Amino acid sequence: MKNNLESTATIILDKNPWHETAAPEKLSIPYRPLENHRLDNPYNRLIKRTMDVWLGSVLVLAILSWMLPLMAILIKLDSKGPVFFIQKRTGRNKKSFFCLKFRSMVVNNNANRLEVQANDHRITKLGHLLRKYHIDELPQLLNVVKGDMSLVGPRPHMLRHTVLYASLVENYHDRHRVKPGIAGLAQLRGYHGTIASWHDLYNRCSADFEYIEKWSLFGDFFIFFKTIFKIMINLVS
Repeated sequence: MKNNLESTATIILDKNPWHETAAPEKLSIPYRPLENHRLDNPYNRLIKRTMDVWLGSVLVLAILSWMLPLMAILIKLDSKGPVFFIQKRTGRNKKSFFCLKFRSMVVNNNANRLEVQANDHRITKLGHLLRKYHIDELPQLLNVVKGDMSLVGPRPHMLRHTVLYASLVENYHDRHRVKPGIAGLAQLRGYHGTIASWHDLYNRCSADFEYIEKWSLFGDFFIFFKTIFKIMINLVS
């Protein structure tokens, strides 16, 4: 099984990637640099951090306290390997941190090289459910309480993708002027999952920069609770 997974991953990695094609003309200089934004203000950062600690701690106690042992049992019964998938991601000021997720794939050597694909054979049976309803991301509440992440912000990318996207977007690292988040404006607008085209990259970064420029505490609450609402609708539909 492992050999099949590795050979499949190799085939995917050997395909001509989208970013080696020429960018559309209108994307050649897609973003203007961010100069001043509201989260440059220490007072605003304190307000945002207070929300993260307070609401994040409540969610850890209310949800993760019982979800973690339940998921640990189910993941162990479903496939061999650890309960958590721990991966280095890029955080605020381009500092890396260990991002926590419930493991949703079989253990494989390409986890830090190959982004999840459509119909990816590495995803376990339980993993499909965890990913569909974003349950795999719940351990990131611990990252929030610890201070590596925020409840709302640009989604963190794996290190190799940070290097790649920074080579494609002139001011890509502007998104690292704030902490990455569990929920984000880009994801709320439907720009989530694998970045597979120049338009995907453009839409994702545009929403991230818009969030940073227009940040407000009300906006954070709106994005976070509307994201939860969408997940709940998905659960019952």
